[in-house]
Amino acid sequence: MKIVSVVGARPNFMKMASLDAAFRKSGKVQNVLVHTGQHYDDAMSQVFFDELQLPKPDQYLGVGSGSHAQQTAEVMKRFEPVMDLEKPDAVLVVGDVNSTLACALAAAKKQVPVAHVEAGLRSFDKNMPEEVNRLVTDHLSTWLFTSEPSGAKNLEKEGITDDVFFAGNTMIDTLRFFHKKARDLNMKEKLDLEGYGLVTLHRPENVDDSKTLAKIVALLEVASRHEELVWPVHPRTKKQLEHTGLNQRIADNKKIRLLEPQGYLEFLSLQMDARFVLTDSGGIQEETTFLDVPCLTLRENTERPVTVEQGSNTLVGSDKGKLRAALEQIGRGTYKHATVPENWDGKAGQRIAEYLEATE
Repeated sequence: MKIVSVVGARPNFMKMASLDAAFRKSGKVQNVLVHTGQHYDDAMSQVFFDELQLPKPDQYLGVGSGSHAQQTAEVMKRFEPVMDLEKPDAVLVVGDVNSTLACALAAAKKQVPVAHVEAGLRSFDKNMPEEVNRLVTDHLSTWLFTSEPSGAKNLEKEGITDDVFFAGNTMIDTLRFFHKKARDLNMKEKLDLEGYGLVTLHRPENVDDSKTLAKIVALLEVASRHEELVWPVHPRTKKQLEHTGLNQRIADNKKIRLLEPQGYLEFLSLQMDARFVLTDSGGIQEETTFLDVPCLTLRENTERPVTVEQGSNTLVGSDKGKLRAALEQIGRGTYKHATVPENWDGKAGQRIAEYLEATE
């Protein structure tokens, strides 16, 4: 069986690592890896191939940045010739980025079956570009691999019941595999940190609007009164902080420490030892749940409800009261503890590979 697997942005690389390893181990699937170049900065792309032991992409499309429509269209335009060249039995996409939607749509137009890993996740907020990507990709897919129980329930409500398979979480496969290596890095000691909170922020709805970004900076100022904050800054976020002048406000706060974007292992090491994590990232909600690190999500909703129901995640949105209450619980040691969700056992990639091999 010949599969063209697509990655485009930072979260995709962690999800693809265990899949590629499972395909190579079985030897029954020829996996052609395509990197669209949606994330093209070395700090957001190449470092992950190096650290995650992903092979060099067979095809690099070099799409780069642009509006959602421009980027999606450009990926489709450049991906179609790859399918003509490779003639795959299936196209495999992961997650919910523009590359995921674009390649699923291009494949469906050419009647190539699509496998979607991380299917069925829903925030029920169509203001999020990722929600649109998830919805359309799932309805184009032949095989739908879910990562948590909500996925199958959401798909059933939308009339999708065939070839839905609860595989588990490939991102957690990767975390489990690299856990010791990240622990041994000991970034806490390298950066001379004591107690600290870790910050991640990248979603356009949080970053691109100056008023929203200012509200989030105000939330970070509240959190910094509890612990020093360490913030590896996404290039998009850094640009907006400078554009709005909020970078100076942060510089004046001696308890907020900005870092350059971190590699996968470095960031995972920082997560492990954090007192809490402040984020707008879906993947970080999952990783903190597995690590049982308190996660305070700066969003009003989540497409990963298992991280709230069983995990260490709390939605605080832009509510300072909710943030303070959670931070006080963390300080007192009364914050909830996570249990590892079902099928987050390090074998999701293997299960997906076996399922696809059986369809040959």
